Amino acid sequence: RALISVLAVLALVISAEASVGPSTNSSFCTESKECLEYELVCKTDEYEVRHYSPTRWVSTDAEAYFMGVGAAMAFRRLFQYITGANEAGIQMDMTAPVLVKIPEETRMWEPAIYTLNFPLPAAYQDKPPAPTNDKVSPLYFTEMPDMNVYVRSYGGWMLSVTSRLHAHLLTKELERVRASYNHTYHYGVGYDSPLKLLNRHNEVWYVAEGEPVCTDPQEPTPASSDY
Repeated sequence: RALISVLAVLALVISAEASVGPSTNSSFCTESKECLEYELVCKTDEYEVRHYSPTRWVSTDAEAYFMGVGAAMAFRRLFQYITGANEAGIQMDMTAPVLVKIPEETRMWEPAIYTLNFPLPAAYQDKPPAPTNDKVSPLYFTEMPDMNVYVRSYGGWMLSVTSRLHAHLLTKELERVRASYNHTYHYGVGYDSPLKLLNRHNEVWYVAEGEPVCTDPQEPTPASSDY
């Protein structure tokens, strides 16, 4: 039993490290050495379904009226962590993408809590250095589970308005095909630095629940040739 437990732990570590790998020409991570890896489950005209293995992220929360403001506040704290503000004083390369967890129910007159997440590089997926936290805005580690996500991609800038628009378009399509997904939040996903002006890539993610839907249930079934 002890041997089985050790092998199980090793398998988890290997799978976690394998989920962050070198950026390639086919990935969207054109400015980072490493990128979050995924398996494409299926693709329709409106969205992709991707499978992501478990990974570890460094995260922090920010309260703001708009997603863009909250993300900017949180980005500075996470960037300080990867550039040496950790107990080991280690400087890490930026890994893409950046995830913003956005609550689904927000009101214009009330601030919301936005959670910004950086994926840890492959070398630190197993044992990342502890952050040197301040008590007001602490950093913490998030264990992303094994999951399937519905993805809609778009260009330009990931602003509050554009992120909400594409989230709405994606949910409209998911409702149409009767897909089950987590309705409480979604992710705004950015791959590019503010300095990149052209060919930018952003995404909206909704976490699938149950078996992902890859076909349109409203399409007519082909007529049978049997008589």
